[in-house]
Order: sequence, then structure tokens, then C-alpha cells
Amino acid sequence: MEKIPGGMMVVPLVLGAIIHSIWPKADVTLTGVTGSFMIGTSVILFIFFFAVGTNINLKSSGKIAAKGVTLLLGKVILAALIAILMNLFLPKAGITTGIFSGLSVLAVLAAFNASNGGLYVALMTTIPDREVDVAAYPFFSIQSGPFFTMVTLGLAGIGAFPWPALVSTLVPFVLGMVLGGLDPDLKALFSPLQGALVPFFAFTIGYSLSLSMILKSGLVGILIGVAVVFISGYVLYLLDRYLVRSDGLAGWAASSTAGAAVSVPIVIAQMDSSFNATAGSATAIVATSVLVSAILTPMVTMMYYKRLQKRLGKQAANNVQAAPDQVSGH
Repeated sequence: MEKIPGGMMVVPLVLGAIIHSIWPKADVTLTGVTGSFMIGTSVILFIFFFAVGTNINLKSSGKIAAKGVTLLLGKVILAALIAILMNLFLPKAGITTGIFSGLSVLAVLAAFNASNGGLYVALMTTIPDREVDVAAYPFFSIQSGPFFTMVTLGLAGIGAFPWPALVSTLVPFVLGMVLGGLDPDLKALFSPLQGALVPFFAFTIGYSLSLSMILKSGLVGILIGVAVVFISGYVLYLLDRYLVRSDGLAGWAASSTAGAAVSVPIVIAQMDSSFNATAGSATAIVATSVLVSAILTPMVTMMYYKRLQKRLGKQAANNVQAAPDQVSGH
């Protein structure tokens, strides 16, 4: 499945949409365990976010925390600014006709708000001497949930969410953080579940969509995916290089859309029914952005890494030339 970029998320999601398009009452017909699973997105996401929380180590060094928090705030604040700006021009129901049909503030915010953690870690672990970058991931993994999207929509006056709804999105993270920090065995048990749960909640989200909706939103999703990589990637690169005082590579590696972001529009619509009209198309757009960014982010990251290697090579050569000629001194 992973031969397809972002396949662990995209393939089950499309499969769910196909089944729903052909057999829209499958969850009713099958009933019992299987029927409940097909519409059990919220339950699976609770367990997923709990597992993400167990990864967060609050005792990590300052440098690791600084990098992780900087990437987190950079991604979230950028997404918020873009969403607030777009809200000035787009109707709440989004664009419903033409080639940009499906485009909405919710779709853009969800796509920009979170990075693909699995992709980030995979990239950083294939490049030598990236231990700090890898260790920083848990600090910005919390962006995978709907909390920051809800806060942004609420502060911008785009949505209305009661405080219990906001708190409920943080409960699994906090439980995971606390219990994982108190019990290393529990952390070791639940932490690996992140990857294993992705295809399960992807299928349930896909089952809430239709194949025609995914196809209709494809072009907008591609454009947003490209924008996510190059706009958020450049901003995070600048923050990593000049604020964290690193080389900027982690910023490009964090430029993708998280697979978990596909769940955000559905969760938002459950909290505020005014988003029901856009949740389906937004989900399809975010799913496409996941696929596109899963292709582009590794390409851009490795291109930048090669530039870094060339730059370091030139610096090393200049240092050798600038050094005293040891041979002529004898």
C-alpha cells in the first residue's frame, strides 16, 4: 500500500468512498460490529490521538523542545492567517460552482494546519545526524487534531464552539501525555498504534464520502497540496534556520499535510452544524492534499539537502585553502 504516496491513508479512504457510493446502506445492512466500525470515526480517532499523546516527552532537552514548538506554532499561525484572509473573500459554504468548486476556508485551514509526522520522521531518519530533528516531532504532533482548527475558526468568528467541545478534542492527547509520561511500559504499548490506526479511521472517513465528491474536488486538492508544500515549507524553513538557528531542513520536511487532518472537517461539522455543507468536499480536498504533499515534500526536502551538502563541501574546501600550507613549512 505504501508504494502509493500516502497510501496508508489514501487507499482505505478511497475504498470507503467506493463502498459508500455502491452500497450506501452497508453500515445498516451489516449491523453489529462491522456496521458500527464503518461509522465509528470518533472512537477510533480518540484512540489515535491518545497514542500520539504517549509520544510526547515533556522532559526533552530545550533545543529539541524549541525546534518542535517553533514548527508547531509556525504551522498553526500560518494556517490561521491564511484562513482569516480567505474568509474575507469566500462565503462560509465555500465555492459551489466552477473549477474551484469545493474550495472553502475549512478545507484550506485543515490542509495547512498539520504536518505528516510519519513522512517527517521517515525523511529525518534517512539523513545522517538528525537525532534532534526526529526527537522534535512529538512536540508538534499535537497539531494533528482538530483543536487548533477549532480555536482558529472560533477566534476569527468563522465558527462557534462551546468550551466543552474544545476541551474534548484535547482529552485524548492529555491522557496520553500524562499516562505515557508516568508509565514507560504503557508508552511502549500505545505509541506504535499511531501508524496502525491510520487505515482504520481513513476507511471510516472515506465511507462518509462519495467517489464523485473526491473526483470533483481533485483539482482544488492538487492546488492546495502544492501550496501547502511551498508556502508552509518556506515559512517553516525560515523559522528553523533563523529562529531555531538550525539549517532549515526540518522546515521543508514538515511542509506536508498530515493524514490525520483528513478527519478534521468531519469533526468540526459534528461540533458546529453550520459546516455540514462544506465538510464532505473539504475532506476530499484535504485527502488529495495529503497525497500531493506526500509526493512533493520528500522531493523538495532532498533537493534542499543536496544543496546543503554542496554548500558544506564548498565551505570545507575554502577552509582548507585558507589554512596555512603545512607542507611548505617544512
